Amino acid sequence: MSDRFIVTGNFTDDPFAIDMAQYIGLREDISDVVSLKTFANSEFCPRYMLDMDDLEHIGKRLEGKIVLICSVSNHERSRNDYAMRNCILARAAKDNGAEQVVLVEPDLFYSAQDRGPHRIGELEKDRPDIDLKKFDGQAFTSLLYAQLLKTAGVDAVVTCHNHSIKVQNLFNEIFEGNFHNLIPTDVYAHYIKNSNFVQTGKDGNNLVIVSPDKGARPFMNAVFDALQLPECKRVVMDKVRTGEREISMTFNPELSDISIEEIEGKDVIVFDDMVRTGTTIVQCCEHIKKGNPNRVCFGVTHFHTSAEAREKLNSPAIDEILTTSTLPDIMNRDCQGRLRKKLTVLKLGKWIARHVMQMYGMDDGRFEKDFYKIDMSSKNPRWPPAFF
Repeated sequence: MSDRFIVTGNFTDDPFAIDMAQYIGLREDISDVVSLKTFANSEFCPRYMLDMDDLEHIGKRLEGKIVLICSVSNHERSRNDYAMRNCILARAAKDNGAEQVVLVEPDLFYSAQDRGPHRIGELEKDRPDIDLKKFDGQAFTSLLYAQLLKTAGVDAVVTCHNHSIKVQNLFNEIFEGNFHNLIPTDVYAHYIKNSNFVQTGKDGNNLVIVSPDKGARPFMNAVFDALQLPECKRVVMDKVRTGEREISMTFNPELSDISIEEIEGKDVIVFDDMVRTGTTIVQCCEHIKKGNPNRVCFGVTHFHTSAEAREKLNSPAIDEILTTSTLPDIMNRDCQGRLRKKLTVLKLGKWIARHVMQMYGMDDGRFEKDFYKIDMSSKNPRWPPAFF
């Protein structure tokens, strides 16, 4: 059944696209299926490599095919470039008869630009003027991106742990429900329960999971449900402003199952959807350390690598970091920097491929038990040589 799929990345030899093709079961090298060529004037002009001798099916050779465009960002090109490439790849697929075009973009582009300068339909109807003024002169870029993808020929979008309810709603509306926002709670739960990342104790009585603010609380609760450890405790943190530019953290007594004094000796994991600078997370973990836990770890889906994040997250308040491969730069040692000694990356190619196959009724159960891979530093002495 895998012969219904054609997989391409938006740049040559994209490891994520290669992984997706492999896990779906394609035998051909993706570079032999789609040529990602660029003209001398720098314009992108991809070509789906079809039967060159067939003169009867010109423009129709992709009929019945499901084209997966795998889109991840790296430091070599801008997201603006990749976004345009996605649109051209989608249009080329549809112009040649593709039945379905699916954009697989683990970290959805332009999600942070989820507001416009005026009230746009139901999305913006309740915004006060003072809020609208903040975006006076800007574009509502996430809305534009969704519209461009749809116009180019994309039928469905698959992403991971998008943080913006507004973006989720507009993509759902534009793609008529064919927007799949995958939250990797089952991946985290499996790893936590089957590795020595933390010691959960009996039914989770040694584990505390933490939301660094109220916004991350739904994610923390989803991880709790996936863990199925009824004795695990939950904590929600509050930010308290102590000065003009100073912020401290404290447990929210109404939303937390446990006080800071009761975490002594326990293992703690702080969960969030993304990290950019690390300031809030470090402050959160520093406050937790005051309760003398055994370990304080940080679990984050999207890790935006930067010199600032590497420096801050190297804080002794964080014992280990667990993240995913939605931003593949994090698997590069140069991007990991000093964090490589306490960083583990869960590679999501299998997990996403499984979902795509489920979308089209082609899941054969291959990845039910082994649905992700692990990438970690060989300089990390805590880990056994072979986890699986």
